[in-house]
Parts: sequence; structure tokens; C-alpha cells
Amino acid sequence: MSTAPIARAEHGADPYAWLEQRHSEAVLAYLQAENAYLEESLAEQNDLREQLFQEIKGRIRETDLSLPTPWGSYLYYQRTQAGEEYPRHYRCNRPVDGLAVDDASEQLLLDPNALAEGGYLSLGAFSISPDQRLLAYSLDRSGDEIYQLFVKDLDSGAVTTLPFSDADGSLTWANDSQTLFFTTLDDTHRPHRLFRHRLGEADASLVFEEADGRFFLSCHRASSERQLILLLSSKTTSEAWVLDAAQPQAEFRCLARREEGHEYYPDHGRLDGQWTWLIRSNQSGINFALYQATEDCPERSHWQELIAHDPAVMLEGLSLNQEAMVLSLREDGLPLLELRSSGQPPRRLSLPDAAYSLYVQDSLEFHSPILRLRYEALNRPAQIRQLDLRSGEQCVLKETPVEGPFDADAYVSRRLWASAADGTQVPISLVARREVLATGQPAPLYLYGYGAYGECLDPWFSHARLSLLERGFVFAIAHVRGGGELGEAWYRAGKLEHKQNTFDDFIACAETLISERLTTAAQLAVSGGSAGGLLIGAVLNQRPELFAAAIAEVPFVDVLNTMLNPDLPLTVTEYDEWGDPNEAEAHARIKAYAPYENVRPQAYPALLAVAGYHDSRVQYWEAAKWVAKLRAHKTDDRLLLLKTDFDAGHGGMSGRYQALRDVALEYAFLFKILGIA
Repeated sequence: MSTAPIARAEHGADPYAWLEQRHSEAVLAYLQAENAYLEESLAEQNDLREQLFQEIKGRIRETDLSLPTPWGSYLYYQRTQAGEEYPRHYRCNRPVDGLAVDDASEQLLLDPNALAEGGYLSLGAFSISPDQRLLAYSLDRSGDEIYQLFVKDLDSGAVTTLPFSDADGSLTWANDSQTLFFTTLDDTHRPHRLFRHRLGEADASLVFEEADGRFFLSCHRASSERQLILLLSSKTTSEAWVLDAAQPQAEFRCLARREEGHEYYPDHGRLDGQWTWLIRSNQSGINFALYQATEDCPERSHWQELIAHDPAVMLEGLSLNQEAMVLSLREDGLPLLELRSSGQPPRRLSLPDAAYSLYVQDSLEFHSPILRLRYEALNRPAQIRQLDLRSGEQCVLKETPVEGPFDADAYVSRRLWASAADGTQVPISLVARREVLATGQPAPLYLYGYGAYGECLDPWFSHARLSLLERGFVFAIAHVRGGGELGEAWYRAGKLEHKQNTFDDFIACAETLISERLTTAAQLAVSGGSAGGLLIGAVLNQRPELFAAAIAEVPFVDVLNTMLNPDLPLTVTEYDEWGDPNEAEAHARIKAYAPYENVRPQAYPALLAVAGYHDSRVQYWEAAKWVAKLRAHKTDDRLLLLKTDFDAGHGGMSGRYQALRDVALEYAFLFKILGIA
């Protein structure tokens, strides 16, 4: 076996900065050499990787039909075919009753497989016009999240390429089915301009431009489909403008001028028979309250409190239709849904598992008496549930199939609590085969974490994960501060000057899993991606002896240098999350935990780092520089691997089979390190 590639170190503050020269022959050669070293290091796992790929693929129903969605006179749905990377998009005539697909009237709307031509492809928008005659869609062909825009005539099949560049991929129809709103990116990859385009015209008119680099711009249709909402949002503040969807040439009007720290999110619907605005706002508390305003007077001075702020319950969102309102809540680390309909007391939905993921997937047509929920748990495949908005009754319409033998009751899902360094109780969700937990003996354990942006890492089911569980693994999620699992306060306690809490929480979770004899340090593998890669990098520096192996996907590990470069995508918008290192206090704080800055001479666990060459969010060189510095400083001979996907972006490879091969590679790496036969 050849030795690992060694990146030359230059003198200066950042000795591996030369790896940032994307198109340099030396850089490309180095990345390709790292890929070759990975393949050579794992050559003995090739058969195992193929076995794992076939095993995982064998659990997935390759040819399947999604649950059709009714809209107007059609049913819309997707078909997956064995051997194809992407689902095809269809519609058919809507039956009088039920959701039965009419094969005779089936119409193929879009086939991404034909468009991909074997390369990378990401479908952004897929938006049917209100009159259902046109399809607006967007495609990213490299992974850099810059999209080309298209409109397809569904009667003739003719496709028009819209002559606009630097689009973020979003497309929003006005109610005339002739006017489209789309958003473009600035030099830092931030959506900052909203344009209005009328089909058939050569140009588009600028509607809005956001100059503040902290704010992202987006546009969407309200639940009622009678209003368009232009949303400007930073990590801490938002501002919304609205427009009658039937008058696309008119001007947007502002609901409430931005005020630092005030976040609010409007929607439009019916309440007690009247068209109304409902606004979720944190003006009276960090967990948000709900306000109401008339359709004609939506400005902040006219808001009336409908549901008060609750310090124990986070109001995460709401779904509206003509029949009722469904509140998305979070309490004690779990997502909850509360149904509110006219003349009925509020009703919270009951669910079968102790730890789960739950959200409104589709509110269907605004006048529909039902909506659809998505529910899953660590041991239960995703279910699409129908909720009757009048009775509150639920029924399972579709459960994601698991091919071959599978029994959800053969797996046990648990919730544990770890005590962090400051006494905070941190939740852990885990799953394993029943007999593995019954032995009381330590087992190989895969611990996953994220902990940033207030994102909730709710438990989810994975077909691929069964390959770990069937080999005696325990899988666990550390719900660390910085995420949103326990509400807004939980998020704020893991950002800016409190970021170290995220790392302390993860370490506490690892220590708890070891002390509970669920695993040992020699059997513990950890993983995280993007900001979760920052988490992994930080804890490897701070407590390397706790872990045997680590996987870092598109890891945000060069935090200080990235945040010092305002020309990079997203940097300025991230100041509210990490701090502005141009300020001395923030600089010192970030430098104290930044994974790349804190690599030092010590023994590290085995590591696999994965980067996307076209990643616009976390540049490929973050992982490359980190691995290079680790190679130069670590004092052990454990495996250190870097994989750069040259045809991928932040989300990895685009096709479903390509993604499964990536999972098989990661699992084979873990089996090698942990000695799993």
C-alpha cells in the first residue's frame, strides 16, 4: 500500500491556504491523489462495499408509485423505476372518489433521468401554474446550487429556457398563470433580488433588492393562494411584504418594518368565515405567539393576539386551510401538532412512539377537509397519515415499504438524558435490535450530531441504517444545544458566545452512552455533516480518546478563515450564528474552538472526511486543509482519509444509487476500523 499524500505546508498564518486555488493543477492532483489513497486503503473492502450496496438497495422498493396529490382536475404523483436514479413526475385525470391512478390519462410531466444524461442533476422548483397548463422548473447541473429556469407547455410539450442567470432555483406563479417571480444570487451566493417575468417577454423587471448581506430573500404563495409573500430574513430578524396574487403588476406592501430581533412569518387564510392574516411573531416572547389581522389591514399596528406566548411550548409553525388551523408545536424535545377548528376545543394528536419525527407534509387544496402528515421513528418507516380536520381522526395512507424481512418490533427505540458539564440535561434518541440491548453488554455505536441554526434533529427511519443494526450496532442521536429540539432557548444556548455548549453536550452524550454500558470508547463512531462536521472536528480536538472513528461530511472546519473572508458565500449572513471575527472578542472565541485552528500533536481517531468540489456552502478546501494539517500533526498511525466528490455539491451525489454507494463506503470504513466482520 502506498503512503498517504502529504500536502506541502507554506510559511504564514495559514500554511495550507494554497489548497484554496480551485483550478490549480497542483490542487487537483493532490485531491485526486487523496481519492486514490482512499481507494487503495479500502481496497480489501471492495467486496464488502458492493455487498452493502446491494443489501441496502435490496430493502428499497425500486419501482414504486408515490401517494398521488389531488389538485383541481388532476392527480399529481411520481414513479420510481428500478435502475433509474431519479423519480419521474406524472399526472392523470382525477377520479370522482379516491386516489386511484388512471393509466389511460397518465401524462409524463418531467423525466430528470433523461435530463441528467448520467451526470449530476438537482431539481429545484417544480411548480404547476394555477391554470395547470404550464410547468415551471429549475435545474442545477453541477452541485453549485445555481439554477437554470425553464417553462414547459403541458399541452404541446414545448420547453422554453428562461434567459436569466445566477438564479437560486425558486419560481413562484401569480394567479394569471403568465407571471413568474424568481430570485437571483449575489457574488456571495445570497438570494438578494426578486424579479417579475411575464411569459413571452424577453426581460424581467426588478421588484426588490436586499442590500444587507445578512438577509436572504424568498418569495412564496400563501396557503390561501390569494396572496404572495416576499420574506426577508436573517438569523435573528425578518421582514415580510405581501401582494395580491391576482394583481402581479402591483406593488408589494410591508406588514412590519424590520426591527432587530423581531422575527415574524405571515400566512393568509380563512378564520370564522373571514379572509384573514395570521402572523407568527416573537414580539412577546422567544417561543413565538400567534396574531391575527384583517385582509385589508395587515400592518403591525392592527395585529391582535390570538394565541399567547408560552414559555414552555415553542410555536414552530402553522398550516391553514378553509376548515381549520394546525399548529406545529415543540414541547419537552418532541414535535406536536394541535388541531384548531371552529367550534371545537384545541386537540393534540396522539402518536404511537416515544421519540419520532412529525410534520405537516401537505395541506392539499385550500378547501380540502383533510391534510397529510409525515410521521416516522427510528424503528418505524415513514408514514403518510391523513388527518380529518373535522373529526381529528388519523389514518395511514402509505408507509414506506421495506423489502425483505422486516419487523419494527424487533427494534427498540429509547430516549436517554445526559448531564452536561453545566448540569443541563441533554436528550439522546437511540435504536438497536431488542436482543442487543437485552444483553447489557457494550456494542458498536454510531453517534450522530448537528447542533446549529436551531435545526431540529428529530428521529428518522433509514433503510441503510438497518445494515448497521443487523450487525449489532446501536444508533444514537445527540440532541445538543444549538439545535432547536427544546425550543428557541435551546438554540440560543448553543450559538455565538455559547457555542462551546454544543461540544460539551456531545461529549456528555458520548460519556453517558459509555457509562450506561451501551458502548465503549473503542467501539464508538461519531458522525456529522456541514455545521455538524464542525461539531465533530471540535470534539476530536477536545476529547479524541473518547472515539474510535469519525465521519465528517462536507465539514465546516475552517471556521475562522472562512468567517474572515466576506467574499465567500454565506459568510456575512453567518455572523449572527458564529460572530464577526473582525471583532476581537468574537475572533478569540471562534479561534478557541475552530477545528482547523486547534489541530495539535496528539493521537486522533480514524477519520473519513468527505467534500464536494462544487459545494458553494462549505468549500471543498475546508476538508482538504483540515486533513492536510491532521496528517502533519497527529501522533498516531490510524487511518485518515479524504474523499472529494468532483461531481457533487453540498448535498453529495445527486442520484439515489450514487448516494447508496456513498453510504456503503462509509459503513465499510467503520467496519474496518471497528473490526466488524
